[in-house]
Amino acid sequence: MKKYIFFRVLRALLSIVIVTTIVYALVFSLIPRRQIFVSDEQYARVAGKADARREYENAVFERQGYIDYLNQKGLVNKVEKIDPNYDGTDSKANLKAAEKWAKSAKGNWKIEQLPISKKIYATREIPIWQRVGKFYANLIQIDHPWKIQDKSNPDLKRFIKFTWEKGGGPAIIGSGTEHKYLLYFDGTFPFIHQKFITINLGQSYPTFSGRSVVDVLTSGQGETVTREITLEDGKTMNTSMNIHTATYQSPKNQSDRMKRIFKDDYTNVKNVYKDPSMIGNSARISILGTILAYIISTFLAVYLSRHAGGKIDRFGLIFITALIALPSLAIIYTDRFLGSLVGLPGAFTTLGAGNPMTYVMPTLIIALISTPPLTMWTRRYMVDQQSADYIKFARAKGLSEKEISRKHIFKNAAIPVVNGIPAAIVASIANATMTETIFLIPGLGKMLPDSISANNSPMVVGITFILTTLAVFAVLLGDIIMQIIDPRIQFATKSKAKSKNKLAKGEK
Repeated sequence: MKKYIFFRVLRALLSIVIVTTIVYALVFSLIPRRQIFVSDEQYARVAGKADARREYENAVFERQGYIDYLNQKGLVNKVEKIDPNYDGTDSKANLKAAEKWAKSAKGNWKIEQLPISKKIYATREIPIWQRVGKFYANLIQIDHPWKIQDKSNPDLKRFIKFTWEKGGGPAIIGSGTEHKYLLYFDGTFPFIHQKFITINLGQSYPTFSGRSVVDVLTSGQGETVTREITLEDGKTMNTSMNIHTATYQSPKNQSDRMKRIFKDDYTNVKNVYKDPSMIGNSARISILGTILAYIISTFLAVYLSRHAGGKIDRFGLIFITALIALPSLAIIYTDRFLGSLVGLPGAFTTLGAGNPMTYVMPTLIIALISTPPLTMWTRRYMVDQQSADYIKFARAKGLSEKEISRKHIFKNAAIPVVNGIPAAIVASIANATMTETIFLIPGLGKMLPDSISANNSPMVVGITFILTTLAVFAVLLGDIIMQIIDPRIQFATKSKAKSKNKLAKGEK
C-alpha cells in the first residue's frame, strides 16, 4: 500500500505539472500581452502620455514575466562599466555604447528610446520555457531567519523560538523571517496554521493588483470585524487587525502608530473580515451540496434497484435520464424561480454570507445537478450485485429482500460509489461556475470566468493549479477510503517471484 501511494503521489505531481504548464504556456503565449491593459484603470491615466505609457507598459510586462527591463537609470549602471561617460541621454555616442553593451551582455537585449524624451532603455524577451521554469522555481516558499535581507535594517534580529501568547495559545515566532508567526493555533478552520512553507502563484493583475493570487483567494471578504486582541506586552485593544498575519516591513516604511503597537519590524498586518474567502464560499456550497446529493441518490438508487425491471424502475430511469440531459442552466434558473416563491434569496448580496439562507439555493442546485448521475451509477452497481452468488446464497438462507438489499447489496455497491466522494466535491467546486455567477457568489467558480474576461492571466493559472491539485489528490484519497472500507481491496500487487516462493513453501 505504501509503495502504491508513493507512485500515485508521483503520478499526481507529474499530472499537476503537465496541466499547469500547458495552461501557463497557452495563456501567456497565445493571448496578446497588451490585452492585460484593457481592465487596468491606472493604464488609462497614463495612456495620453507617450513616455509614461511606455515606461508603465515595460514595468508591467517585467512584473508579469514577459520581459527583463532596464530603465534609463538601470541601463546607466550597466553601460557605465564599459563607458564611464555614458549617461543614458539621446546622443549617437550613448546609443553606440548601449548597443555595444547589449551585444556583450547575456541574452538578446534590445536597445530602445522613449518616444518623447528619447531616454535610452533596454528590454529582453524572456522565452516561455524560462518563464515556466521561474514559476515552478518560486512555487514553494520556505521561510527562515535569513529570508529578509534589508540593507536599511542591519541590526535585524534573526531567530525562531517557541512562545505562549498572552490571551492566546502556543506559537512559534521568528525574526528575520518574512512572517512573524510561523506556527500558531486559533479558533478558525483549520485551527492549526503554519507559514514555514507557503505557495506562491504570482501576483494578481490587473484586478486585485498588488496582491498575491493566494492572498486574493484565501483572504476574507466584505466588511472588517472589530474584536479585542491581546498584544505581546499584555495590553488589549479593539481592532480589526489580525496580528497572526504580521509580515516584515522595512523601518523606513513603517508608520509611527504601527511602531507603537507592535514594537518590532513586523507591522504589516491584514484585517479580519466578516465574510469567508473565495475558496471558503466554494467549499461550503460544494461540500454540503455533494453530501446532500449522495443522501438523495442513495435512497433513490436503493428504491429503484429493489424494483429493478418493473414499472417504477423504468419510469425512474426515464426521469433520471431526462434530468441528466437537461442543461444545468435550465435547472439553475428553474430552481431559483421556485426558491423565490418561498422567500429564498436569489442572490448572495441579498442577505450576505452571515445568513445561512444565502447558501440554501446554491447548495440545493449543486445537489440536484449531481444527484441524477449518482443515482444512475449507484442503482447500476446494486443491480449488478443482485445476480451475484452470495446474494443467491442469502436468499436460500431465507433472508428477506429488504435485509439482503440493506445488509449485503448496498454494502458492496457502496464501495465504488464512496470512492468518488472526494472527486465529486472537487468537481462541484470546478463546475460551480454558472451557479456562483448567477447567484453572485464571490467564490472560486465565479472568479475563474471573471479572471478570463479581465485578462488576469496569473489568476487563471493559479486557479487552474489549485483545481488540478485538488482533483488528482481527490482521486488518490478516494482509493484510500475505498481500501479502508473494504480491506479485501489491494492496490499493490505482489511480485510473481514472491508468489512462487510462497507457493513452493506451501507445497513443502
